[in-house]
Amino acid sequence: MMARRHNGHASGDGGARGSGRAPGNGGAPDDGGAPGLSHLDASNRPTMVDVGAKAVTHRIAEAEARVRLPAAVADALRSSGHRTRKGPVFDTAILAGVMAAKRTAELIPFCHPLALEHCQVSIDFEPGPSGSARAHDRKAGKAAPRAALIRVRCRVEVHHKTGVEMEALTGATLAALTIYDMCKALSHDIRIEAVRLLSKSGGRRRVGAAASRSASAREARA
Repeated sequence: MMARRHNGHASGDGGARGSGRAPGNGGAPDDGGAPGLSHLDASNRPTMVDVGAKAVTHRIAEAEARVRLPAAVADALRSSGHRTRKGPVFDTAILAGVMAAKRTAELIPFCHPLALEHCQVSIDFEPGPSGSARAHDRKAGKAAPRAALIRVRCRVEVHHKTGVEMEALTGATLAALTIYDMCKALSHDIRIEAVRLLSKSGGRRRVGAAASRSASAREARA
């Protein structure tokens, strides 16, 4: 195990993604206190958070990215079975998302290398008016072009001392970027937006549905 250097540029064998705390700093505490920056040491230098003393738990995270397509691009994708000259768009993006999630630690400096146990990327057109490439134009009596949304979700699981939210976010983002790359010959007006963490569980801090279930359980015990 690498010894921690005093200048804060290197640390021990672990690092938490937004949980735990770096020794001597105001990082996010494990006791439920106010959150803070966890990747700074006592000298305010960047450091990897030490999670050596934390327990191994089942960590799950899910993230989402949305890709907004011009109506003409959405129509072209639907009519071609989600294919372009480069190949199958959704299938290629799913592969890219999984590959990216597995290599998150090589992209984001203080993320730990994790042997992911499960990674699932799903890609679908958003249902309803926001996902429809055409809207009915009442005045003209015909369908009018309308932008469409593709929803990309990445769910990651591992049994470890640190969470996998960065892996989920990386997987969703890279899958969305791959959709852009596969479709940019049709238009450069494609937008990637609303990249966000949907849920995380297994650590001290929970997000999304897991947090709601935890709060309900506390209320039931009260």
